[in-house]
Amino acid sequence: MKYLFSLILIASFTLMGNNPVEAQKEMDEFSIMVDGLGCPFCAYGLEKKFREFKGIRNVRIDMETGFFTFRYPAEKALGLTEVIGQVEVAGYTPMESKVNRADGSEEIEGVKEVEIAADAELVEAQFTVLGKCAMCRARVEKAAKQLPGVITADWEQDSQKMAIQFDKKQISQAEVEMAIARAGHDTESVKASDKVYKKLHGCCKYDRSAL
Repeated sequence: MKYLFSLILIASFTLMGNNPVEAQKEMDEFSIMVDGLGCPFCAYGLEKKFREFKGIRNVRIDMETGFFTFRYPAEKALGLTEVIGQVEVAGYTPMESKVNRADGSEEIEGVKEVEIAADAELVEAQFTVLGKCAMCRARVEKAAKQLPGVITADWEQDSQKMAIQFDKKQISQAEVEMAIARAGHDTESVKASDKVYKKLHGCCKYDRSAL
């Protein structure tokens, strides 16, 4: 009888030890680039809003980059649409969102799928865009990529250069630069309005005299 009781105890502890591992395997991992997190209080407000999702774990907010990450039970099948909506309800702007599912699949929102027309006239261009950080990069690239006719848009922080490829039948470089300026970033040809610039996150306040 004592032997049987000991076996039951061993089996119980073994199951208890495996549970956390099993739970870890069944968690989806979310990553969202969020614009507008200006201070620790903002981060607290965003986290508090997401605490409404019961079962959320490992919430982390990087104020320097704007990345908001957390883990959520895979069985609840939380969608990126719901996550993006929750960020917006909290008063912030989701820029790019990604989830790595427990089954190994990946879903991404905020990245446009580009179709190139057979008669497209592709042009490559490079111009200066002022910015300071990873959040700036996500913002200026999103401003360009969401435009019809833009195929690629890549901004380098060190050189402050934006390289784009676009279909000149649909859009011009000037229109791309205007869209980036509307997002708050000065380009070599177009300046952002003071009102929009002032709304940028503190770490994104670049030196406007650089151009």
